[in-house]
Amino acid sequence: MPTETFEFRVEARQLLQLMIHSIYSNKDVFLRELVSNASDALDKLRLAALRDDTLDADVSDLHIDIEADGEARTLTVRDNGIGMSYDEVAELIGTIANSGTAKFLEQLRQADEAADAEGLIGQFGVGFYSSFMVADEVTLVTRRAGETQGTRWSSRGEGTYTLETADEAPQGTTITLHLKPADPENQLHDYTSPWKLREIVKRYSDFITWPIRMAPQAPAGDDGDGAAAREPETLNSMKALWARSRDEVKDEEYHELYKHISHDWQDPLETIRLQAEGTFEYQALLFIPSHAPHDLFTQGYKRGVQLYVKRVFIMDDCEALLPPYLRFVKGVVDAQDLSLNVSREILQQDRHIQMMHRRLAKKVLSSVKGMMTAAPDRYATLWREFGPVLKEGLVTDSENRDALLAVSSFATTHDAAEPTTLQQYVERMKDGQEAVYYMTGDSRESIENSPHMEAFRDRGIEVLLLTDPVDEVWTDTVAEFDGKPLRSVAKGELALDGDDEDKPAEDREKRNEEYAELLTWMKEQLGEDIKEVRLSSRLTVSPACLVSDTNDLTPALENLYRAMGQDVPRAQRILELNPDHTLVKGLNRALRDRADRAALAEDAELLHGLAVLAEGGRPKEPARFTQLLAERLERAL
Repeated sequence: MPTETFEFRVEARQLLQLMIHSIYSNKDVFLRELVSNASDALDKLRLAALRDDTLDADVSDLHIDIEADGEARTLTVRDNGIGMSYDEVAELIGTIANSGTAKFLEQLRQADEAADAEGLIGQFGVGFYSSFMVADEVTLVTRRAGETQGTRWSSRGEGTYTLETADEAPQGTTITLHLKPADPENQLHDYTSPWKLREIVKRYSDFITWPIRMAPQAPAGDDGDGAAAREPETLNSMKALWARSRDEVKDEEYHELYKHISHDWQDPLETIRLQAEGTFEYQALLFIPSHAPHDLFTQGYKRGVQLYVKRVFIMDDCEALLPPYLRFVKGVVDAQDLSLNVSREILQQDRHIQMMHRRLAKKVLSSVKGMMTAAPDRYATLWREFGPVLKEGLVTDSENRDALLAVSSFATTHDAAEPTTLQQYVERMKDGQEAVYYMTGDSRESIENSPHMEAFRDRGIEVLLLTDPVDEVWTDTVAEFDGKPLRSVAKGELALDGDDEDKPAEDREKRNEEYAELLTWMKEQLGEDIKEVRLSSRLTVSPACLVSDTNDLTPALENLYRAMGQDVPRAQRILELNPDHTLVKGLNRALRDRADRAALAEDAELLHGLAVLAEGGRPKEPARFTQLLAERLERAL
């Protein structure tokens, strides 16, 4: 058959130019595409040989060859796979972006063998044309397994291609690239360089099932006999640990893979395996590091796991597969098929991505829960290093909120050294206690010394001590645990068990009447600085404290939102007075006995300032507060 010249269709020419100049951000991926196509061809031949005993094809040594010629500026990628007939080349290669996968799969379905073969079928489509990013001319020679005549396809990527028969064609497909001159400034490397080829294969195709071999180059002036005498070098490890059973892999191998993909020098804290089967198959090998990286909370932190599709590397930090609060997890996810864009560099949003996202998150959380009982020391390390990150999920992931609460632990007044889980807290609750009490603050010491803790300390009621910035946010989101409401000791009115017994109803009414005038007067004096003045049931030692209303934001949460650029109104606080404190009693008595109350207004201002300082705040006018305090001290002396 004579050589025939054809023109690409109009849309094919346009797509070809896009392929060469725009679609791929990294020119190195052309070799990934060619190797991936070659691997698919080998998979298809193995399947065809199993289905057809009469197929005249050599399957004894299926492999991929890479051969570079620095003098001729050519790069050849060769496989001994299924190959293509003349008509298939005309249809699949001549019409860009047309893949034989759909038709091949349909034929297998008709043969009732699709279930066994679906995972082996790849695509020979637009990826082939990425070769024109690095080559001025591409030649393809192929012969379908079982046939005697081959086909040669050639094009310069400028709108036309040629087709002819090839009598001396080996089984499989050979693609020869006539490379463009190297241009490092435009990321066009010397793709005849052995070290560059090793680098690309190691990065993108290290776990391909079939051996990828590179023929040794002959030194300058050598006639080639010396190179022929040397054994070809196998470039890929073929060790996809996630595809092997757990019994076949040593922990050291897992650790080595973790260090390779995470650039960490320590062993991982936990290794998590997942294999999903059914209509959509994928495998995952995830690692929980043993320490938090220094940039975990910085904006530029790269999160996500490595994504492979049928052992071909697609991207390094695939954010779509894990939620942000699991950004410290490293690992590999290998899917049988995914909706990638034409360059295979960007994931399309589809239900498969969402399925993997949900399943992987649940798997990590279940593994953490398992560590709590099976390996408490490792769990303690995990929570110390990554607890603040995991608690972000209490705000953002309502679907897994219960699972996150179950694996969370917190500092508590019950034990100065050991944190507690919410379940343990509930089991220790006193008879009659209806809520899980907590308080947020900058440190354990500041919370324990807070006036809000006095009544709880006296009654021996356990309080969670929350000191991470994220605690201000999630406690405002999570309403309860195991049917028990979560309640801040610094918000709302508290009616602790024992209040009614300690203060009979008539005594409480008498006390309220006794201080009614003081409460009204102080509200008038402090004006807009406070929402309300009332008597406190939470104070036993301090004269006063400030609390937030039940549904109001705390000052710390207000500041956090403002730091994030959100303009939130400042909430008015409630001033609570301790009616049993000498200072409050004296102020109430002075208010009743003195006709001139002007001097008492400064005492009210001082009492409010003391409450602000007690919770770590700053008086509205620090200089005035200091002056008033100095004057009172001077009088006392």
